Amino acid sequence: MSAPDGAVALVTGGTRGIGASIADRLKADGYKVATLGRSGGDVQADVSDPASVQAAFDEVRKSLGPVLILVNNAGVTADGLAIRMPDDDWARVIDTNLGGAFNCTKRGLEDMLRARWGRIVNVSSIVAERANSGQANYAASKAGLLGFTRVVAKEMGKRNITANAVTPGFIDTDMTAELPSEELAAAIPAARVGRPEEVAAAVSFLVSDDAAYINGATLAVDGGLGA
Repeated sequence: MSAPDGAVALVTGGTRGIGASIADRLKADGYKVATLGRSGGDVQADVSDPASVQAAFDEVRKSLGPVLILVNNAGVTADGLAIRMPDDDWARVIDTNLGGAFNCTKRGLEDMLRARWGRIVNVSSIVAERANSGQANYAASKAGLLGFTRVVAKEMGKRNITANAVTPGFIDTDMTAELPSEELAAAIPAARVGRPEEVAAAVSFLVSDDAAYINGATLAVDGGLGA
């Protein structure tokens, strides 16, 4: 079953970097796209706040229609060694990266169940499966996102709704701008860092008709770094 005509895609954290590239790609694919950001985007919301998310979804439904494609991309970092990590930094990263995906998915599923069609893609990270010192909170949130993806896939599979994840490696964005790119490239089998457009291409595939039988999967976009 193909996407209903006029299907709306909502991309959280869609104002820059990977999220902006995903939004641009889905627009090019012919979907109506809304971006959600904390202070920018087509709608504003704090994804860690259920009431704020509900208001944002209501706004998108009113202006564009029901959300049938959801890309949970919003995320923050607050790095530090676990033993020294402030409690607030742990909670903020978990609540945004993992709790935010839950809040948005819960609202998106309401529309998808009514339409009997839906696509959810959660943007996780290579650190969900490959430890990186100083990122206990970020790694935990992104690993939790993979487990969450699989549960939603199992719960919604009979309803023509799929949930999949992508795990980007080192991608050329503002978040990685201060990292030593040459040293990073030397550790990557592809011998380079990735481009946001390459993550967007993976997301485009996972929401397409060609991926209708892919559910609960994790697609690595990391140049072989996690192999």
